[in-house]
Amino acid sequence: MTKNKSGIWSFFASVQLAIVLLSLIAFFALVGTLVPQREAAVAFAERISPALFSFLQKMQIFDLYHSVWFILLSGLLAVNLVICSLDRFPLAWRRFRMKHDPLNEDVFRDVPEKNTFSARTDVGTAADAALTLLQSKYRAVERADGPDGVRFCAEKGRFALFGVYIVHVSILVLIAGAILGSVFGVEGYVHIPEGETAEAISLRSGNAPLPLPFSVRCDKFTVELYESGMPKTFQSDLTFLRDGRPVRTAKLLVNHPVEFEGFRFYQSSYGAAPGGKATLALSREGGARDIMNVSAGYTFALPGKDGMFQVLRVEENLMSMGPAVKVVVRSENEEATFWVFQQIERIREMNPDAIRQVPMFNPGLFRPYTFALLGLEEKYYTGLQVNRDPGTPVVAASALLLIGGLMLILFSYARIIWIRVAPSENQVHVAMAGKSYKNQPGLQKEMQYLLAELKDHLEKRQ
Repeated sequence: MTKNKSGIWSFFASVQLAIVLLSLIAFFALVGTLVPQREAAVAFAERISPALFSFLQKMQIFDLYHSVWFILLSGLLAVNLVICSLDRFPLAWRRFRMKHDPLNEDVFRDVPEKNTFSARTDVGTAADAALTLLQSKYRAVERADGPDGVRFCAEKGRFALFGVYIVHVSILVLIAGAILGSVFGVEGYVHIPEGETAEAISLRSGNAPLPLPFSVRCDKFTVELYESGMPKTFQSDLTFLRDGRPVRTAKLLVNHPVEFEGFRFYQSSYGAAPGGKATLALSREGGARDIMNVSAGYTFALPGKDGMFQVLRVEENLMSMGPAVKVVVRSENEEATFWVFQQIERIREMNPDAIRQVPMFNPGLFRPYTFALLGLEEKYYTGLQVNRDPGTPVVAASALLLIGGLMLILFSYARIIWIRVAPSENQVHVAMAGKSYKNQPGLQKEMQYLLAELKDHLEKRQ
């Protein structure tokens, strides 16, 4: 690129553009924090007008981090950083490669009086003391002896010239990681009943279910409730399987995700699953009462070999009338299918004609037997949020680069120190000059410390 840069190049290379883009990204990030995103936006929609919700949805406010606006701003920032770096890096590289001459007399042309002092000693002693001092604080020290005295040149912090470019690279890597996660990442969920196994997850994008390269089984789900009935804590005992063989077990808790082969599992919800167990009582007029634990598919021979009954379904809350079990009873001459409710007496109180109107609600439909539902043993399912973000390692690397670049910028800077030790009658005259591309106050303070230390050393040797 020539010195006469085009207007477009200068526009994209400007620091002002970077500030504007960063401000806009920060603004949209703030909006994305305050406004519910994606699934959470459904509840938010109930608190605003349909017209406003439709407008915000068209503007992609509810999926801001995947919106055209956010991607466009991130892309423009990336272009700005690349062009800005290309525009300024050659100068930084020349400064990094520059060799500084200890005999450069120009640096002492305007040295202020406070950067000089005289001492009653010889040139050799003063030069040796200056060399020792510089070598203790600087890596690169050059010495030049001449008839008019001894000159030194020392430098430090040369790599700090690249701090800002390391920050630029870290931001570019961060953007790349975010894009990688957005394009190739996975966000889904799965509901797994206790004792069952899942081999695929449902995607939040609504696309076809995504098969997992492994399967995951919920061995047990445990929930602990407050006295109010609200969940206090809940936990899933998971087993990850490959080719049907267990390879890892894990306990999944809220805010304690589990990672397996690049997929991260979060405990997000739970609920009652169909197919739980029920405690069923069977009575025959004038006979004993049998109590048994049953589940869907359970078959039992009636006492006296009068037939067989089978449990067809177990429902936690059938038609808002409470727990119920669907039973079919078969004999040589008869077959009856009916529901057995746990709260049959309450149903009768609410509607005395319910059994007459709906014969399937009669627990004694198959005479002389009467069935009673004593209770249910609930079977839960665990709701898991499943994410895979291939950009996470890239983002982590960008964070390390960013920290390194900021450390160079904040705690280091490139500076060069010149010292001239010249004879002056029965003493020596010491002058110090310095150069820095930033932090001039820090350079001046450092030079004063060096001068004071060198002067104190020479005075003690008099």
